[in-house]
Amino acid sequence: MKTHPLTTLAAVAILGAGLAGCSTCCEKKDKEAKLEAEAKISKTEAEGIALGKVPGGSIKEAEIENEHGKLVWSFDIATPDSKDITEVLVDAKTGGIVSIDKETPEEQAKEKAEDAKKEKKDKDDDKDEKGEHK
Repeated sequence: MKTHPLTTLAAVAILGAGLAGCSTCCEKKDKEAKLEAEAKISKTEAEGIALGKVPGGSIKEAEIENEHGKLVWSFDIATPDSKDITEVLVDAKTGGIVSIDKETPEEQAKEKAEDAKKEKKDKDDDKDEKGEHK
């Protein structure tokens, strides 16, 4: 069976794009694993603390991150009676509440866009450091 050269080229391009995406995914997981190793409070413990501040809530997103120089578990919690999300930051070393903020759908979209922009910048900075960019 003969394959058309463009078919082969398309398959290679798709595979390459998938592997590049995997690289970014793996880098993010490595970064999170390093941060989790620094945490004294487990994700499960932090979830319980955060949910205790939002009765009836359910966690939609969770991550560990450095926020303003502090290692925190960040939880986006939805409640059945609202489109707003309550973001609860739990100190990953002490278990204390760092902040509780309500975010409207508009604020959530803005934050996601800012996060994506920051992630792209961080990725570009990493490429610059490795000499892969430009």
